[in-house]
Amino acid sequence: QAQQAKFLSDVENELEELAVTITQAKKMVELIKGAASKERERVEKLFAEASEVLATFQKEVMGFIEDGERSMLGEAEADLRWKEERRAKLAQCKQNLENVPSTDTIYFLQEFQALKVAMEENLPPPLSFQKELNFTKCTQAVGTMKDVLSTACKNQWNHLQGKGIDGFNCQEMEEGLGLGREDFPTFPSAHFSLLPHTVAFIIDLDSDTADKFIQLFGTKGAKRVLCPIPYPESPTRFINCEQVLGLNLMNRGNYYWEVELIDGWVSIGVIAEDFDPREAYNHGRLGRNDRSCCLQWNGQNYVAWFGGFECTIQQPFFHTIGVFLEYSEKALTFYGVKDSKMTCLQQLKVSPSAKGKLDPFQNKINRQFASLFSCKLKPAFFLESVDAHLQIGPLKRDCVSVLKRR
Repeated sequence: QAQQAKFLSDVENELEELAVTITQAKKMVELIKGAASKERERVEKLFAEASEVLATFQKEVMGFIEDGERSMLGEAEADLRWKEERRAKLAQCKQNLENVPSTDTIYFLQEFQALKVAMEENLPPPLSFQKELNFTKCTQAVGTMKDVLSTACKNQWNHLQGKGIDGFNCQEMEEGLGLGREDFPTFPSAHFSLLPHTVAFIIDLDSDTADKFIQLFGTKGAKRVLCPIPYPESPTRFINCEQVLGLNLMNRGNYYWEVELIDGWVSIGVIAEDFDPREAYNHGRLGRNDRSCCLQWNGQNYVAWFGGFECTIQQPFFHTIGVFLEYSEKALTFYGVKDSKMTCLQQLKVSPSAKGKLDPFQNKINRQFASLFSCKLKPAFFLESVDAHLQIGPLKRDCVSVLKRR
């Protein structure tokens, strides 16, 4: 009887525990359903907005073609009518002249004079076509948009499946985006670990930091313009320097990104997250203070800047610049990238050597550069000349592989 009572007691306890776990499981089921429903609604809304954006872009492009066709057809058709009328007139005068009897000298001279006057009429100015059929660039623009959209969809689908973005796995993305374990939900099947030497870094430009003379193209392109853009007020917006920052924070690990220099004078670097964007021009520019550093292309040379000190670099121009930030080494290295081959342009790193004692730039690095790594840093860009234009480039896997093997 004692054993039977104990057995019944154990069964009762098991039933109570099952009741508790069933209640928890039901809550989990409802939670998952609710989360999925909300996510579905948000995704449907975003797809609808994306479709609207594409429809608007299609309407604008088709309108651009129609406007270009209409404006240029007017000139071309007027020129065609004039030439057809002139040809008909000359042909008629020639026919009249040929029909004059050989004995009628006066009539012949009259018709000959009419033909001569017709031949001497002023020709219209040649077609200017100042726009040079600009609407024929639409195919290229839409094709580029399609390729970007296709690549983005593929990358994001791979990311959702746990394959990472652009060939990098989730571990690389975790470190590259500056995320730690605390940033991810803890599901039993989700497994994340940190790699100490991950370098893939995806940058999005922060529109809330862009100076009013910088036009952004999505989250990857920036161009300096003459007419100010009416951006909304923002406490993080630069107001005295034509600069813009990346959204992403860097505070540990290694980071690598690439920038395409499309036109003009451009500076690429990093800046402390808490830097005051309202600083005066002379002190607010990248590399002209102790809270930022950069590589500048000034149209003739590359120049490294930190703390108001500069170092001119004797290297040819590279359209693609790679930036490699190493927190553990307290180092920032700039590379020229061409055909997946990397040329070191300049490394900023403390190096208390004899040479440094004679080099003001290296002396400044030795004294204060390491303190920059006590801050959370952001990618930073300074568009110095009008029409200066840059694009955050897609990472070249060969370069990333080289850096990861270091």
